[in-house]
Formats: sequence, structure tokens, C-alpha cells
Amino acid sequence: MLGVLGGMGPMATVDFMEKVIRHTPASCDQEHIRMVVCSAADIPDRTAAILGEGPDPLPALRATLRRLEAAGATCIAMPCNTAHHWHAALQAGTPLPILHIADAVADRLGPPEGARIGVLATTGTVAAGIYQDRLALRGYACGLPDTGGQDAVMRAIRLVKAGRLAEATAILRREAEALAAAGAGAVVMACTEIPVALAAVEDPLRACLVDATEALARACVAACRPGTALAA
Repeated sequence: MLGVLGGMGPMATVDFMEKVIRHTPASCDQEHIRMVVCSAADIPDRTAAILGEGPDPLPALRATLRRLEAAGATCIAMPCNTAHHWHAALQAGTPLPILHIADAVADRLGPPEGARIGVLATTGTVAAGIYQDRLALRGYACGLPDTGGQDAVMRAIRLVKAGRLAEATAILRREAEALAAAGAGAVVMACTEIPVALAAVEDPLRACLVDATEALARACVAACRPGTALAA
């Protein structure tokens, strides 16, 4: 049973669940993956903690993980990129596998050959090097927004959390296009709020976007249904 350590934020958690369902090959209710979801929206802000501006979310993350263990989960997903700063600490405290979202993204990317990958993420994710470090192990180089662009990305993420999607979409489209123009062969939407805002973006930008939420969802289906072809 898939345990979802969610609520970071709630809308992103629902988006993740929808993508798990979409990629599960099923013709009836009973063929879908069993999920237990804890939408722990009260977990302290992850970016604030990484930047030394807020409380440590690790105790709350651990408490939520224990609830999922008690509910019978057999593997864990966290549909929050920034929370993966604490992935190793959480994994050390549980026998259950916790899928890593950046590894799921790397699995979805093509052969690196020195490829440059743009990353749109929270300032916390960028500061923690979550994607820079993990993708470098696979041979990728990461391109990031400049300081002004990163501030704009954070503003857009907060707009998504506030339900102001149209404003967020305009900002994120501009920043994604800037990364592509700077030579990124693909642009990872490395905050689970970002795919919510860019869901309706069309080609040519759509073709270069990589949805980290979707990559994690596909990895979860593969983990829960090994050897089964995923639904498109």
C-alpha cells in the first residue's frame, strides 16, 4: 500500500494522487493501487527551515511517517520536492522505502551526454542542492534562474498556494522560457505547485517541461506494481 506524506501543499497532494490514478493500468476500482494519505498541511515551511528562517519540519515529517507506517503503508512518497532535503534522515528511521523524487525525474530524462537541465524550484530546494547533486550523479548539469528569476518563481509558488493560478502561470511560463532560451534541453517543474500552474501550457514550451510530480507518480505505480506496463 502506498503511503503519501502529503499536505505540502494540499493542492499539490491532490494533483499527485490524480497522476498515480491516471498512470495505474486499471479497468475497475479494485485494480487501482491502495493508498493511505496524510495531508499534514501543518508541517512547518520547508524553505524557511533550510534558509534558517523557520522551525525544523523534521519532527513533524517523522510523526506523519509514523502514522503512515501504523496505517499499513509498504512504501512512501512525499509529493514535495523541498521536503527531500530530509529524505536521508527519514529513510534512516524507517524500514519502508521512501521513493526519491529527483531520482524519479532522472529516470524520466533521456541520456545525459552533458545535457543541461533547467530547474524551477523553491529557493529551499535550490539552496539544498537537491536536484543539482542528484542529477550530477547521472551526468546532467543544472541551469537555474538568476536571483530575480528565483524570487519570481517563489512568488508564483505562493500564488498557487493561495489559489491565484492565472497570475502564477504567467510568471512561471516566463521563467521556464528563459531557462529554455539559455540552453536547457528540458525544464524540470521541481516544485509540486508548479505543474498545477502550468497544466494548460501548450507547445512548444510544453514539449520541454518535465513534471516531477508525474515522474514520482509513475515511480510509485512501478514500485507498487512491479513488472506491469504503466498506463499512458
